[in-house]
Amino acid sequence: MELKKIGFVIPWYGENEPGGIERELRGLVAHLQRTGMEVEVLTTCVKDFRGDWNENYYAAGTAMIDDIQVRRFPVRRRDASAYERMMQKRSQGNHLSLTEEQTLIEESINSPQLYEYLCAAADDYALFVFLPYSFGVTYFGVQCCPEKSVLLPCFQEEPLLHLRLFRQEYVHASGVIYHAPPEMELARHLYDFTTTRQVCIGCGVELTAQPDAQAFRDKYSIDGDFMLYVGRKDAEKDVPTMLRYFAEFKRRQPDHPLKLVLIGNGDAKIPVSIQDDVYDLGFLPDPDQFHAMAAASIFCQPSRHERFSTVLMESWLCGTPALVNASCAVTRNFSRKSNAGLYYRDYFEFEGSILYLLFHPETAAQMGRCGKEFVTSQFSWETITAQYRAFLETLITEG
Repeated sequence: MELKKIGFVIPWYGENEPGGIERELRGLVAHLQRTGMEVEVLTTCVKDFRGDWNENYYAAGTAMIDDIQVRRFPVRRRDASAYERMMQKRSQGNHLSLTEEQTLIEESINSPQLYEYLCAAADDYALFVFLPYSFGVTYFGVQCCPEKSVLLPCFQEEPLLHLRLFRQEYVHASGVIYHAPPEMELARHLYDFTTTRQVCIGCGVELTAQPDAQAFRDKYSIDGDFMLYVGRKDAEKDVPTMLRYFAEFKRRQPDHPLKLVLIGNGDAKIPVSIQDDVYDLGFLPDPDQFHAMAAASIFCQPSRHERFSTVLMESWLCGTPALVNASCAVTRNFSRKSNAGLYYRDYFEFEGSILYLLFHPETAAQMGRCGKEFVTSQFSWETITAQYRAFLETLITEG
C-alpha cells in the first residue's frame, strides 16, 4: 500500500538524547523508514526535557538526523513561574479550574509556527503521531487536525493525566497506541475512547547486543554478586528508596557480600553506611551497559511509574532476572507475563526477593531465560514495526 508520509510530533528531538521517549522515537522512525514508509519528525528548537523551554537551542528549519528528516520550529516565550505554580498546585492534589488548566498547558512547550504548519500542510501527510500527551505541543497539535491525529500518549498515573482539558480534547484523535496493557486499562478508566481505534503494541528492543559479563568485570574490577540499576538516579525513579532499602539490607545482612552497581545520569545520594558497597559508574555506552546486565545477579527497576522500561527488557535479553516495584503496574505485569521477575511492596519483600534469587541460582537462571524468550518473541523491532505499520494503514484506509 502506497502511503503519504507520517509525521511524528514531539516537543524535542536530539541526535543523542538518552531519554526513553526520544530513544524510542529514534528507533521507531528508523525501522519504519526501512520498511519503505516515508516518515518525518516535527519538533521545536528546544534542546531536551531538562533544557530551557524558552531557548531555541537548535536552529529552525529542516535537518537530517540518522537519515530522517527533522523539521524544527521556534518555541513561544512562556511564563515558567506560572507553569510551576500550576504544576505545584496540581501535584499537591489540589483541583485546578479550567482557566488554570489552560494556563498550565499554554505555559508548557508550545510553538504557534508548528501549529500553523500542521494546519497548512495537513494534506501532505497521511497521519500525525503525537507523543507524549502531557505537553502543549500535543494538546494544541491534535486540535489542528484531529481526524489525522494518532496519540502515542505514554500515559501513567500522575496529576496531569486527570486534566479535564486533556480528557476533552484527546478523545477526538483518530487512534491511540499504548505501550502496555496497564496503560490501556488506565486510559479506559479516564478517557472516553469508545469511538477511537486503540491498540497495545509496546516498544521495539534491539536484539543484536552481544553481552560479555567477564568484559564488564575486567574493565570495572567488580567481582561477585551485584544488583544493577540503570537509569536516571533521581526521586522520580525511586532511586532514593532503593538506596535506603539496600542500606537496610546490608545492616540486616552484614556478612552478605552483595554489591549495588548504578549506571546512568544524575547524582545519587549514597548513604554513608553503604558507600563501600555501591559502585556509581555514571553514564556508560550501550555495550558496557549490556555487559553489566549480563554480569549482574539481579536487575532492579525500582520506579513506580514506567510506561514500558526498555532497560528492563534489555536486562532480560542478557538473561538476568528482575526485581521491580509492585506499585508499577507496567513492570509488574511484564514480570508476571514473562515469569522473569519478582516484585516487592515493602522492604521485607525487597529483602526476601533478593535472598531468594541469590540462594536459588538455578531458578534465577531459568527466570533469566524466560525473560530473554519473552522479549525476543514479543518486542523485536521487526514485530513492533509490522504492528505499527498495520495499525497506521488501517487508520488511513478507514479515514
